[in-house]
Amino acid sequence: MKHLILTTALVLSAPAAFACETVTVGDLTIQHAWSKASIGVDRPAVFYVEITNSGSSDDALVGISTPAAGMPMLHETVVTDGIASMPHAMSVPVPAGQTVQLAPGGYHGMLMGLTAALKEGDRFPVTLTFEKAGAVTANVDVLPLRSEGPDCADAGQ
Repeated sequence: MKHLILTTALVLSAPAAFACETVTVGDLTIQHAWSKASIGVDRPAVFYVEITNSGSSDDALVGISTPAAGMPMLHETVVTDGIASMPHAMSVPVPAGQTVQLAPGGYHGMLMGLTAALKEGDRFPVTLTFEKAGAVTANVDVLPLRSEGPDCADAGQ
């Protein structure tokens, strides 16, 4: 009976824990990769992540790719005179000794040309390409449409 209760608890907590996975490449640590459920395939989706550079040299995120979208791009939310726009970003600086977040209202991944609608509970891989550290693949968890991000405190992180 204890085994059944433990297994059930692990299965129910798994979606929250997945977004709290950590992967590394060189001096970079990538964690909290997540997206929001999408409204069908005709509308773009988003990708968010936290990148920590523990090294002594600056790096930059220069691209993203995923089988979930035909045209993934880096964008930055910019507000000028009270009007928000989301221009393409050629790269996202990842300064030495700092943490950068791709998050709502700032830099983010725009996933255009979805291959399927993103549904809450889904997972998909994304490959992040860095100027110096190279490429690394992380799993992205799809959270509810109104989510503000993963709650890694519940996952023990």
